[in-house]
Amino acid sequence: MSADPIKHLSEADPRLARVINTVGKYSMKRRTNAFQSLVESIVYQQLAGAAAEVIYGRFIKYYNDLIPTPIQILSTPDIELKTRVGLSGKKVEYLKDLSSKIEDRRLGLDTLSTMTDEEVVDQLIQVKGIGRWTAEMFLIFCLGRTDVLPVTDLGVKKAIKTIYLLPEPPKPSEMLAISQPWKPYRSIATWYLWKSLSKFKSIG
Repeated sequence: MSADPIKHLSEADPRLARVINTVGKYSMKRRTNAFQSLVESIVYQQLAGAAAEVIYGRFIKYYNDLIPTPIQILSTPDIELKTRVGLSGKKVEYLKDLSSKIEDRRLGLDTLSTMTDEEVVDQLIQVKGIGRWTAEMFLIFCLGRTDVLPVTDLGVKKAIKTIYLLPEPPKPSEMLAISQPWKPYRSIATWYLWKSLSKFKSIG
């Protein structure tokens, strides 16, 4: 196995190699604040990018342009987060559940980096509003785990369908089979799949 992830992926899969050559240099930006990463994920859920950015901007502005602490979120009246920030009732509930679990140590963000990928997922999905996909995004973008394949991600499904000339969007089992040669760098392959969507519509 090559110590160079890009070399490994290129040698392991000719179709992915063409994607890598088309997309160019790999550069994934890590998020260093675990709490901020989870808060942002909750705020952005089920919203178009522009709308999510506006609401997240109001959220940060409400706390004087700083990332709030869990106790600050818990101390904020629900009505304030709904009317002044624009969060739905469900998202307020999710943010407060996350904050509560951190405050009483049911969720220790500082210990997640010592856990396996599945252990991290199991911990995070205990929080209301955080499902497996959100937990996998946390693994990739916050913890920097290199071998995560989000099989429910619509962008990944679309890219695999296009690149591998499939008649239908792939099922999780198909995605796992196709991605076997990418191990242990499936997160990096996933990044390239996302980027490929804006680069081209089809690869022969």
